[in-house]
Amino acid sequence: MKKMWILHNRFVVFCIVCYLCSSLQLTRVSSSSPAPHSDHDHINSDVGRTLQQEQDGNHQIHCSRERSRVAWKIIQEYLMPFVEKEKYHISKRCRLHPDNDIYRDQEDHKSHIDINEWQCGFCKKSFYEEKHLDQHFDNRHSNLLNSSESRCLADVCGALHCDLEINSGSKKSKCNPAAAARNKHLCESLADSCFPVNEGPAASRLHEFFLHQFCDHTAVLQVGNLSPEGAGRGQMCSTSWPPFFLWCCCYFTISTFTCIKEE
Repeated sequence: MKKMWILHNRFVVFCIVCYLCSSLQLTRVSSSSPAPHSDHDHINSDVGRTLQQEQDGNHQIHCSRERSRVAWKIIQEYLMPFVEKEKYHISKRCRLHPDNDIYRDQEDHKSHIDINEWQCGFCKKSFYEEKHLDQHFDNRHSNLLNSSESRCLADVCGALHCDLEINSGSKKSKCNPAAAARNKHLCESLADSCFPVNEGPAASRLHEFFLHQFCDHTAVLQVGNLSPEGAGRGQMCSTSWPPFFLWCCCYFTISTFTCIKEE
């Protein structure tokens, strides 16, 4: 009877430890704040920010040029080599197509002449920094933007993990499960629209590759390691049990068998 009482106490302690461990782990995940610029990552893909007309007749851009540039870089480095290898043609209905980048024409008219010299391909004016050339494009050449069909490439940053690229070298941002789930849904919709599996073997292979490269690791994908070889760009928000919990499981199991054997 005494041994059963000891076993009961051990079980109660075990339950308390399990509860504390799970509470601590879930709190760490649920209380995490979104990564910097997360508002851009989680814009509804159906909204599509392009241009708005101001009262004075000037166009005002509601699309981050920097994040669009990062998204383009990720596409070129971590997706297009595989698309080209498959000799696959991405259609315009895919949001990753160059025609769906409102800044693509301007970006293609940049020339990095020297370390401190950037040149406008439209008017040949030179600038010391790229940001000044960007301002020049906004002020002088915004009329050349194709606002009729183009969409904001920055709106797919959540699926492409742009924050990882922007914050490379800095401390990894914490994971937000709800935001990551939205990004995963956006990512899967991109895979479906850009690489429809019913369009043949190449599209099917690229569809699977895109899911693995950008969308995998469950719905808690937020940031992680770059993977030009297709090993996946994400890091899972850890919801696994701590080692201490596993140690408690082993201890309780051994204690139980010991008590039963002694009985």
